[in-house]
Amino acid sequence: MRLVRTWSTGLAVLLLAGCRSQGDPGPQGGQAATNQPMPVEVERLAPAEVRESNEYLGALISRSSITVYPQVAGYVKSIPLKPGARVEQGEVLLVVDPRRESAGLRATQAQQAAAMAQREYAQQTRKRSAQLLKEGLQSRQDHDQAVAQAVQAEASARAIEAQVQAQEVQLGFYEVSAPFAGIVGDYPVNVGDFVTQQTALTTLDQSNTLELSVQIPVERAGTVRVGTTPVEVLDPEGRLVVSAPVFFVAPTPNATTQLVEIRGAFENTVGLRAGQFVRARVVYATREALRVPTSAVTRISSQSFVFVVRDSDAGTVAQRAPVSLGLVSGNDYEVTGGLDAGTPVVLSGIQMLRDGQPIQPKAPSRKPPPGVGGSGTDGGTPPEQ
Repeated sequence: MRLVRTWSTGLAVLLLAGCRSQGDPGPQGGQAATNQPMPVEVERLAPAEVRESNEYLGALISRSSITVYPQVAGYVKSIPLKPGARVEQGEVLLVVDPRRESAGLRATQAQQAAAMAQREYAQQTRKRSAQLLKEGLQSRQDHDQAVAQAVQAEASARAIEAQVQAQEVQLGFYEVSAPFAGIVGDYPVNVGDFVTQQTALTTLDQSNTLELSVQIPVERAGTVRVGTTPVEVLDPEGRLVVSAPVFFVAPTPNATTQLVEIRGAFENTVGLRAGQFVRARVVYATREALRVPTSAVTRISSQSFVFVVRDSDAGTVAQRAPVSLGLVSGNDYEVTGGLDAGTPVVLSGIQMLRDGQPIQPKAPSRKPPPGVGGSGTDGGTPPEQ
């Protein structure tokens, strides 16, 4: 029994040694595998634009936006347009029933015809009276009376003519027309409704030129420069839609929100609408600075690091280097210290690298897209390692 146990133990030792020789490289073999250069993407730091900016909720305002009211009272006869229709200047928006005003105008025009006939008769009478006076066949008193009647007829005719013109103008108000080209809003009235001068008929917006209104903190308002500070409209994915310089900064903050309103105006060639709320970005400052991709930055405790490429006796290695960071601009951090322009920085495999590990540098397969806006003033927080 003792011989069998000894033989079994020896066989197990031999099998273990064989497995180790085939599957485990041992300490020396593991060290050799670790020292194999690791392929990584490398990029040299270069100055690029860094923008100090913040995003807000903005409102689009039409420079020509009105509520349309009638200038006459009456029943709505027709509404020839639909809400949302685009109209030209002078196009009819709504018609108020003008029959009573039309009847009054016809009566006044009849009076005008009679007054004009009376004026013509009075003028002819005055001419005959003047001739008879000249021939001594009429007294001065009768002549003066003829002249006075002619003057009175002329005044009456002019008064009736002015009344006709006033009624024609008034009749024109029964067709409510667009004072400028724009887009018609909703109609809160229907055909047959009685409207007065206080009844809102619809709205009219001119969206060719829009203003972007943004409310910003009071402490930021002092850095805004009229004519130079850009304010931008962004789409839901954060892409730039349109940009315009600030033309107005409110002198005092809003009493309720304690925010300061700024405005920029732009030509609306992208189909935006007045009254729309949009993502807005205010670019407070722009400068040239070194930038490093956020994916290349790690953080240990409170210090940020990147791996830079160094030459050593073991060849090309990745060396951990401390870096000071500023704003986040797109997918990059602003470098405020610790690195110089032209420094080669490792972009890939950061989580698998160790300090001093041999690497095989290669060009980036895809250059990160340049950032177009900052998201704060402290540069954010890189991931912990």
